[in-house]
Amino acid sequence: MGIELTALHWIYTTFILLIISFMMMRRDTSLICIAGIFLLAFTATHSLSASISGIFNSFIFAITELLPTILVISIIVAMSKVLTVTGINDVMISPFTKLIRTPALAYWTIGLLMMVISWFFWPSPAVALMGAVLLPVALRVGLPALGVAMAMNLFGHGIALSGDFIIQAAPKLTADAAGLPVSEVISASLPLVFIMGFVTVTVAFLFLRRDIKRGILTIETHEQLIANKFTDSHEKQSRLLSKPTKKSLAFIIPSLFAADVVAMYYLNLQGGDATALVGGTSIFILIMIALLAHKHKGLEETTNYLIEGFQFGFKVFGPVIPIAAFFYLGDAGFMKIIGEYLPKQSHGIVNDLGIALAHLVPLNKEIGAVTLAGVGAITGLDGSGFSGISLAGSIAKLFSTTIGAGAATLTALGQISAIWVGGGTLVPWALIPAAAICGVDPFELARRNLLPVTIGLIVTTIVAMFLI
Repeated sequence: MGIELTALHWIYTTFILLIISFMMMRRDTSLICIAGIFLLAFTATHSLSASISGIFNSFIFAITELLPTILVISIIVAMSKVLTVTGINDVMISPFTKLIRTPALAYWTIGLLMMVISWFFWPSPAVALMGAVLLPVALRVGLPALGVAMAMNLFGHGIALSGDFIIQAAPKLTADAAGLPVSEVISASLPLVFIMGFVTVTVAFLFLRRDIKRGILTIETHEQLIANKFTDSHEKQSRLLSKPTKKSLAFIIPSLFAADVVAMYYLNLQGGDATALVGGTSIFILIMIALLAHKHKGLEETTNYLIEGFQFGFKVFGPVIPIAAFFYLGDAGFMKIIGEYLPKQSHGIVNDLGIALAHLVPLNKEIGAVTLAGVGAITGLDGSGFSGISLAGSIAKLFSTTIGAGAATLTALGQISAIWVGGGTLVPWALIPAAAICGVDPFELARRNLLPVTIGLIVTTIVAMFLI
């Protein structure tokens, strides 16, 4: 094909390997990515000032690309906060408490509800929305706090976050890195997300039920005290609105989001357009509730909720920006950030590497699927889940160029693997929201999740081989 591999290609490859190595050692990779950006820029331009500027420009490029995602998540977290403070979330979830009569019903009801809410609100806010209301109910019917944490964690940070069909933060990152439309990655991820989810939560439930029957997991007194503490604190918080007002709003809010979904379907809104609709609706709800609840202080409180949301958004995406900035250099971002310094026949660093690899290694779809699942899992070890999915997208693009097919499936598989491991189901420091709300040890929660998630990933990887 006449592709000339230059020093830029080898530097990019070296830094990908370094990033993976540091992630395996559970070390932060931001500094490695910044060093990679500098070295690529210096090698291309031979200018110290241009290389230093390149770091800053790469951050601007990454933030510009990610800003809609950061913005919508920040707004949704702000809205979730006002729902929690006013007690509207209690009213929204309370009808489901009537369904919970046994430990099994508690596990599946909490899990499925968590999944649906996480699609719209993202998992971390959804944990706060649900935990205080449903934890006492689950404990009363015999599901231990660890079981509640597992249900919220696997359905929310696992199924909902790995697919991210509504907010579309995850598929946006992986699709950009793979050079694919967001809709294509979402379509390819649908069967994989639900196979991974079904296998994992079912295996987890079977193990949980076995240990409850054996008496290994029981309801302890301190768990009940934690549940009572949450109930008391929410009763104090939720006096800002009258009961009839909360009931009305608890009906209106889901109806507005349901209308969004209908609008997405009929108007064929995807990607940025779908995100904008959800984000705009969330802003509207936030303002409406803040003004109703806080009366004359509503203007100031609206700003306070937004500040809290933005603090959360940039805290989550802070580690992602340097990593995304580096991986954007593997494709069209190189010319926009550094300039036209690649060889004339180049199709971008990642594409060039894929074409070169095709002539060296007889890759097939089986090796490609196993590698993407492995890379995704490794990148998830940093506990973010999001920081490494750009890498998964880049490698999926490289492998699909070599295999000649399966770009979207490989990208989706890498995304699912990275988020299930790092998004909050296996890495202890990513499990803290669910563990804290349920009062359980995050390391014990990670240990309980390990085997079900591993089995799920193996099954999903095998299925992906047939879909490529």
